[in-house]
Amino acid sequence: MINMSETIHKTMNTIAENSEMMWNFADDASDVLLGDLDTEIAQTPYEVVYQQDRVKLKYYKSEAKTKLKTPLLIVYALINRETMLDLQPGRSVVNTFLENGIDIYMIDWGYPTRKDRYITIDDHVNGYMDDVIDFILEKEKIPQINLMGICMGGTFCVMYSAQHPEKIKNLVTTVAPTSFDTDQGLLHSWMKCVDVDKMMDTLGNMPSDLMNFGFLLLNPARLMIDKYISFMENMNSKDFVENFVRMEKWIFDSPDVPGETFRQFVKDFYQQNKLIKNEMELGGTIVDLKNLTMPLLNIYGKFDHLVPPGACEQLTKAVGSKDVQDVCLDTGHIGIYVSSKCQKEFGPRISIWLKERDGEKQDEPVKKSSPKLRIKNKDLKDNAHVQFLHGSL
Repeated sequence: MINMSETIHKTMNTIAENSEMMWNFADDASDVLLGDLDTEIAQTPYEVVYQQDRVKLKYYKSEAKTKLKTPLLIVYALINRETMLDLQPGRSVVNTFLENGIDIYMIDWGYPTRKDRYITIDDHVNGYMDDVIDFILEKEKIPQINLMGICMGGTFCVMYSAQHPEKIKNLVTTVAPTSFDTDQGLLHSWMKCVDVDKMMDTLGNMPSDLMNFGFLLLNPARLMIDKYISFMENMNSKDFVENFVRMEKWIFDSPDVPGETFRQFVKDFYQQNKLIKNEMELGGTIVDLKNLTMPLLNIYGKFDHLVPPGACEQLTKAVGSKDVQDVCLDTGHIGIYVSSKCQKEFGPRISIWLKERDGEKQDEPVKKSSPKLRIKNKDLKDNAHVQFLHGSL
């Protein structure tokens, strides 16, 4: 027979214990949320050594005893910001490279405005990137640099290296889409159907808020519900809250994308898949992937919902280099750079790969790049300016 008094007593004890636990949780959470939080990102010291229009070049100098002879230029995507590579101490790809003796240059694409709407992919690749690389070569007094591209920036690096192979010693691509004939990701399906002409004719530039909303819709349950539930469950942890706020700062620090660049990227890549088929044209010249004769390290994420493996793994089969390597990590698009697990593998692996090839002499490139002949949009041409800062030249 059930003892009603004993049952009520146990129930009341359980309620009391849970109430005490919830009170302690709320008290700890209040201390965390109302206390001092360290949520700064991109704290590693750097120097801006070059600027052209909105584009800046950051320089991070390694203080390691043993240094690579060849510096590394990192090219981030036009979407979001390069600060993700230096999110916080302990989770900084930048710091890992510096500790391994690699001097880093990194492009900061800045924030495009209305006047940048007619900037094309060619302007980014054969304009800004080529000018930056020429600056580094002259500043360092070297014939070649190491080049690393991230996401859309990796696609830019592939095109650049194919058109200027003599300037690139080693090429590293990370979560970089190069083959767009895949249905692995919802984004690829959407982009094949979008009327990008109507969008860009209406909007001018691609607004960052619209892009962020689209990214959230790719996985709304996880990106708009789960992560905030996780925050509420862990808001009594100072480390968790600080990491959460840093990521939110980075996610919503999103520049617009120049309209003509976005239009061309959707049409020539997502809808016509020109790059992997050697049909992409920049500056009147076909981008031939067989011109990629330098060593190539191609890294991508197994669970990447933005740039799935099918968009990355075809590159090494299409290039002319004999020294190629694919690396698929068990992570997603952002986790490859910021997760604790990947921090132990991603940066060190690239560092070792570059060190192994630092003293090697590259084979003669397939071709030399043609002389520069580039005319930007007239409105931009009148406003263009180049600044060499801190006496770098």
